[in-house]
Amino acid sequence: MFDYTPSPTLLAGRIILVTGAGSGIGRAAAKSFAAHGATVILLGRTIKKLEAVYDEIEDAGSPQPAIYPMNLETATPNDYETLANTLETEFGQLNGLLHNAGLLGRLSPIEHYDMKLWYQVMQVNLNAPFLLQQACLRVMKRAVDASIVFTSADVGRKAKAYWGAYSVSKFAIEGLMQILADELETNTTIRVNSINPGAVRTAMRRAAYPGEEPTTIPVPESIMPLYLYLMGPDSGEVNGQTLSVNSHPLSVK
Repeated sequence: MFDYTPSPTLLAGRIILVTGAGSGIGRAAAKSFAAHGATVILLGRTIKKLEAVYDEIEDAGSPQPAIYPMNLETATPNDYETLANTLETEFGQLNGLLHNAGLLGRLSPIEHYDMKLWYQVMQVNLNAPFLLQQACLRVMKRAVDASIVFTSADVGRKAKAYWGAYSVSKFAIEGLMQILADELETNTTIRVNSINPGAVRTAMRRAAYPGEEPTTIPVPESIMPLYLYLMGPDSGEVNGQTLSVNSHPLSVK
């Protein structure tokens, strides 16, 4: 597990957008970022879940978050542009963007993979992060420094049979991360990296491994040190890296 102890004010004054913020890793990340001083924009499709996270952040005494409902499966390029305009108007800049929302799809041989489901998974896991990031880059460039974090997976770095669209989408996300990191490294203060969270106790994990004993799997809160590190100024020199929570990817001084 990544060993890092952040300052309590690590993210003070920062504006961070988290997709899939209503549950699982997204919920834990949003609460953790807020607990370290960030103003968090909670993006997701289920308003009730976002409101619950909003209340938890406020009850903890963290900076007041914001809710931005959006269905990534049906959102259009104009919807993303509207989001970027709203961020620019309301906050002036964007210091962090965690691409966390995702669909598992179905474990199935490629030969029998449902075409409609394939498109759904690609839309949420790949096209949505691309469109969102493209729209938000100009807002992130207004920040003194900014961090983009893409959520990857084991099967996005080494493929396994039957993981279909999910695996392919994560391989593509790794490519998108590397391209952006290379493009933004020279003329901006934006850094771009990916995190493989490993096995985490989430609804997606339960769907993928229904026979697994959940109490043996780490909870999302336990993997937050790496997310905090990448979102904060301590990782200012880290760019274009494919990081993993469980592989001690960095030496932090």
